Amino acid sequence: MNKKKSILLGDYTHPKFHPLQGVDAQISHILNDVISVQCSENKNLLLEEHLKPFDLCICYFDLWDEKVSPQQTAGLLSYVSQGGGLLVIHNGLSIGNRRYELAQLAGGRFNGHPPYQPLSFRVSAEDQVTKGIEPFELDEEPYQIDFDPFGERTVLLEYELEGTWHPAAWKHSYGMGRVAFLMPGHHEPTFLHPQIRRLILQAAQWAAHLPG
Repeated sequence: MNKKKSILLGDYTHPKFHPLQGVDAQISHILNDVISVQCSENKNLLLEEHLKPFDLCICYFDLWDEKVSPQQTAGLLSYVSQGGGLLVIHNGLSIGNRRYELAQLAGGRFNGHPPYQPLSFRVSAEDQVTKGIEPFELDEEPYQIDFDPFGERTVLLEYELEGTWHPAAWKHSYGMGRVAFLMPGHHEPTFLHPQIRRLILQAAQWAAHLPG
């Protein structure tokens, strides 16, 4: 049986805040037993013909001041709607900042964040993605999210900020495909936390239609 394949897309050369270096090795190690990970910063890999060979696309792009092309947008939308898996981690949500279609695909849009700080996290839905996850503490950027009003999603994880709980992870279906978002992922140390490693593994398994 051939091993499943994933593509991890981020920024090596000119990242604005979140370089893929280091993060790539951590994600590859987390997923190694269930799915191979190819890493690239080439946005043209979002074109449908380039995504087709992969069972999962992991988005870690730092696209705060730029947008992907209409062809790349169409490629990712087509890939997921036809059954592909998409795992968006932390800054990868920026892919939808200037493309509403991709914000809808991801399920929400970034709307700023207070300073990097210690946060408390809790599971908000028992699920394949959150199986075995206990409440945990982590220093992170508390992303504020505007949800797509037309989409349905299952919020899986929440973080506490000033006495209020905010969404930190969710999942939903898109056509025949699956999309998951994980807010934690600011830099390499985040990916060393055992609960984050488990969340990434289980989110990838779910999104790629792999048994959990």
